[in-house]
Order: sequence, then C-alpha cells, then structure tokens
Amino acid sequence: MFAAAPLAAQQEPQRVVRGLFFEGNHAIDDYTLSTAIVTTNSSAFATRWYLRWIGFLGEKRYFNEFEFRRDVVRLVLLYRQSGYMNAVIDTLVRREGRYVYIKFRIYEGDPVRLAALEVLGLDSILDVRRLKRDLPLQVGDPFNRALFQASADTIVSRLTNVGYPYADMLRSYDVDVAALRAVATLEGLPGPRMRVGQVLITGADQVDTGTVRRMLSVKPGDWFRQDQLYVTQRDLYGLGMFRSVNVVLADTTPPPADSMVRVLVRVVEAPRHRIRLGAGFASLDCFRTQAGWTAYDFLGGARSLDITGQLSKIGVGFPTDANLKQNVCRFLRNDATSDTANYAATVTLRQPAFLSPRHTASFAVFAERRSEFRTYTRQAVGANLAVTLNARRDVPVTVGYSYSVGRTTADPVVLCQRYLLCNESDQAFLVNRRPFGAITISGVRARVNSVLDPSAGSVVQVTLVHASRYVLSDTLYEFNRGEVEVAKYYPLSRRSAFAWRIRGGTILPQPPSLSGHSVKFVPPDQRFYAGGPNSVRGYARNELGPRVYVSDSIEVTGIDTVYKNIRASPTGGNTVFTANVELRVPAPIFPDRVRLGLFVDVGQVWERGDTGTTVTGLRVTPGLGLRFVTPLGPVRLDAAYNGYPQEAGTLYFLNKADNSIKATGRTERPGLPSGFWRRVVVQFAVGQAF
Repeated sequence: MFAAAPLAAQQEPQRVVRGLFFEGNHAIDDYTLSTAIVTTNSSAFATRWYLRWIGFLGEKRYFNEFEFRRDVVRLVLLYRQSGYMNAVIDTLVRREGRYVYIKFRIYEGDPVRLAALEVLGLDSILDVRRLKRDLPLQVGDPFNRALFQASADTIVSRLTNVGYPYADMLRSYDVDVAALRAVATLEGLPGPRMRVGQVLITGADQVDTGTVRRMLSVKPGDWFRQDQLYVTQRDLYGLGMFRSVNVVLADTTPPPADSMVRVLVRVVEAPRHRIRLGAGFASLDCFRTQAGWTAYDFLGGARSLDITGQLSKIGVGFPTDANLKQNVCRFLRNDATSDTANYAATVTLRQPAFLSPRHTASFAVFAERRSEFRTYTRQAVGANLAVTLNARRDVPVTVGYSYSVGRTTADPVVLCQRYLLCNESDQAFLVNRRPFGAITISGVRARVNSVLDPSAGSVVQVTLVHASRYVLSDTLYEFNRGEVEVAKYYPLSRRSAFAWRIRGGTILPQPPSLSGHSVKFVPPDQRFYAGGPNSVRGYARNELGPRVYVSDSIEVTGIDTVYKNIRASPTGGNTVFTANVELRVPAPIFPDRVRLGLFVDVGQVWERGDTGTTVTGLRVTPGLGLRFVTPLGPVRLDAAYNGYPQEAGTLYFLNKADNSIKATGRTERPGLPSGFWRRVVVQFAVGQAF
C-alpha cells in the first residue's frame, strides 16, 4: 500500500491544505503535535475566508498523501515516547475541489506511569533524596522517555558543577504495557573529581592574554565547575572585544593518572572600534536621532570608551521647529516643555573586572537637556561614578554617585501651588542653577525567560537615593527617595501567560525655608508621576494624581467671573502606588504574530502631608490591547477605559502683563466625559508594559 501511494499521488490533483485539526488530544498540545508531522496548514491568508481574496499573499502548502500516511506513524511514535503506549490515531480527510481539510482523531488511552525511579552510585556525592525531587520526571508521572533523558542530563549537570568533569549516567527501564507500569534506574558514573589545571587561551592576537585571564571565573587550583565555564564565556563575550567565545574542556577523556583538568578558551577577535547611527519617531519625542562611537580595549585592560549623542523633539523644538506640532507630532501641541529640542552628550569610560571579574566600574561626564511630558525640563552638566557589585551573579547591586550643576524648571503654576512661590522673582530664585549631588543604591534580581517578552520568572528592583549637603548637594535639594518594583510572570501555555506587577515609592524631604515659608522642596524631576503606556494605561502620560489648573483669560459679566483657556498641569507627588495584572493570549488570527492582552491597572499619586489635596482613593482602569510580535519586541496598542473625571485642583489666574500668578479661590472640578468612547484612552508603545 505504501509503495503504491506515490503513483496514486501523481494521479491526484495538487490540493492546498486549508484546514489541519487535532481532536481528542489532552496530554500533548496542538502545537507540539503539528511540529511532529510533515503535513502543515497553509497560512491564514490562504485559509481564512475573509482573507483568501488577497490571492498573492500567504503561503499555500500542498497535501502529500505519502507523507500524510507517515504522519500517522509519527504521531503514534510521539505518543509512545510520551508514555501513551495504547494511543490510536485515526484520520478524516475531506477533499473539496482544489482544497483538502484534515483532522487527526486521537484516542490517547491511559498512560504507562512511572512506579519507581532509582538513582544509584551517588549517595556519597549528592543528596539523592533532594535530587530526585528536582528531576523533570517524577514517580507517578506518565513515563516520558524525553523527560527520562532530561533527568539524566540534570544529574550530569549537578555532577559537573561539583568537580566531576567527565561524569556520565547509565539509563535503564522496564515497561509493563499490560499493567501500565514502568520502573526506571539511573546509575551514576561520576569519574574522578578534578581541579582546574592549565587554562589555555587561543585566538587572542591583539588583545593581551593577561587581560583575558583577569576576566576568567575559572582559576587554576579550583574545583572544576561547568557553570563557571559558561559564566566565563558570557563575561568575555560581554566585553564586546570578541566575535565569538568558546570555553570548553581541552581533553575529551580524563588525563591518565592526573587529578587536574585543562580548560581551553577559544576567542575570535572583533573590530576594536564601532560606530552606531540611529533615527526614529516617537509620539512624545517627535523625530529623534542618535549616534555613538565605541573604542574597545581602550588603553588595554578590557576597558571601553563610549561617546554618544542624542537629539530629540526634532521638528517641534527650537532650533529645529518645523511646525510639526500641528500635524505629525500633534501629541505635543499643548506641551510647553517641547518648545526646545532635547539633547544629551555623554562620554563614558567602563572598566570591567574591577577588583574582581564579577564587578565593574564606570565614570561618565555629560551635558543634557531633557523634558518630561507636561511636567518639567532639566538642563545640566555633570558626572557620574558607579560600581556594580555582582558577587552572586544574579543580584547585581550598583552604588553610584552623581554630581551635576543645572536647573530644573516647571510650570509656574505648579511652583505657586506646591511651594507657595507665586511671584516671578521668588520662582526665579527657586529655579536658579544649583549643584545637585546624590548617592544611589540600586539592586535588581531578574530571573525571566526573555528580556523583551517575558512569560515566566520574576523581576525585583529596589532603588534608594539620598541627596543632602553632605554629598555636595545644594541645601535646597535635600531628600531621601525609595522605590520598589516587583513583577511576576506565569506561563499558561506556549503562547499564553499571566503577569502582575506592583510598584511603590515614597520621598522623605527636608523642610528648608523659602521666602519665609517652610516648604518641603523636591525637584520636579525627582518627584513621582504615573499614567501612560507603561503605568496606569487609563491615563495619559503623567496625568494621574494631583494637578493644578491655570487660566490666562477672564471674562466678567455683571457679578459673574468666567475663566477661559483653562489648562491642567500635573504636579506629581511624594508617594506613588501602582499595580497591574495582565492576561496575554494568542489572537484567533495569526496567533504566532498577534496576541491579545486583557489588563486591569490600579494606581494613584499622592502628596503626603498636604492637607489641601483633593486626591483620594485608587483609580482602576480595565482595558484590552493588541501585541504584534517583532524582532525588537512586541509592538503594543492598548485601549483602557477610564470611568473617572479628571482630578479636581486649585484654579490659578496667570496675568500675562507681569507674569504674576494669583489664586482664584476656586477649585476646578472637571466632569466625566460624555459617552463611552470619550472615556477610552489609547496607548501605543514598543515592548510589554512590564
């Protein structure tokens, strides 16, 4: 029958696979089954009725009768390897003209389960009882031979990390299909325990081998550990000086009568100098560009010198204003902080292997102008010094000191409301150029399966900032700032995940005296803000929390005073809390490339200690989003429903004649927008929200 199949297939017209389905499978998902067979479904443009009219798009995959019959055998073997020895595969093929629809009907039956698993020969080396709890295959599970092999590999990995470079495992098992019972044995052959002897380095022509040796986590005399070979390989590649790095055993078999093992480090050098150029567009930056030049192994010692420059607000800010606020960059139309182009120029010297292969140090000088949407503008020149301590490898802690001289400006109404400085001379005093010094301590524990699109693991980040006269900061800039962020990811299936994040922070300022007022001043660029595509998505960027309102036009009719041209300015706060939960699932169309996100965001920003604040309670904004998978990470489009009116705030009047600001004695209380769609906030961003 199989021999005649090719001839019969030649007589059959070529048919496009328009549908491929699996029915009855529970132990193995559709994706795994589809990867185990040759027959594949055509792309969505060739299978969906509402897309098929675009005939030139999409890949048409044709039905092969001979391979289809082999696919039945492939699925049976896959199920038997997974422990389902009695699985039966039936097929249903429906031919309609040039198209074919295929369904695999699967009767899995009961699996053969692992009744006992013995681990022999390792009692004097490892804690066997604890080891068995960590194996991929557990007693009572279906006897999956792939997991049985993975269990053996897990034990070998443990042995190679405690000094046994040539460890191996013998595997044996007995399966009773009638009783649906399996017994398996893993016998260890650890071989001799060995220390690292000679470390050989090849391929280093221009780079000093002494520099390479300083980066090694593998030292002569240490017990051999395979994980340290991987760490060394990662550290050397991370220097940017090498195209490839490979750290392996120099001998494939144990050296006779020797307790030392040789390690071979093979490197291929990369160009010593690199140039980077980039340009792009962002809704809050308009057009932007950046350039950089890096010299690797600068003056030897594996250090690098990096020079970077960035320019943004191109097309809306002086001197590059092309009046794009009225069309392309209309998001910035009412943003006073975008009246001038932002820039940043930085020269950074990095020293890896600072005191230890695990620690790094960096020194940078910079000049910048940066603005935050509708909140503040910062212009400064300064320097940063930082040391990253990575003793545990998975929890790097960075201790840094920054010193800059500059000025931070904000909306005059914000300065009037927050610091009681309402005349022009007092505000000019507040925003004068001043020195700002701060010590920052930050730690990150990141254990995720993907940096761009995590679906499993967790991230914990803690940041502490101290600024005071004792670290050369101006007496006006004295405060302590702390922030904690925790995120957790749970995989639900190959393409689905559930994630949550909590962020909290607080600022404890010192109370200096300004113009006779005792105020707690914190620079606007150090205050907390919330709202935006990576925060509470029911609010525009920085729009959550306290705000003030200002009018520059007034109309008096009789005894009534009407204020016009009212605009809002966020003031930020000294306390913030946000929480996000999100379910990420594949979309019904193009599930490999498009995903859906169902989310609920909660948060608020407060000014602790301000008895006049009108901000109360948390804000909850649910929403739905699309994620388009790209090599740079998911491109995200979110729509969140905001069922709250804008926060109430004090109304001020700005006299354009003398730039004076006066409180009107009124509180502006905007109403809830009418209609459902006016309450929906759309956010666009690249990368997951968290």
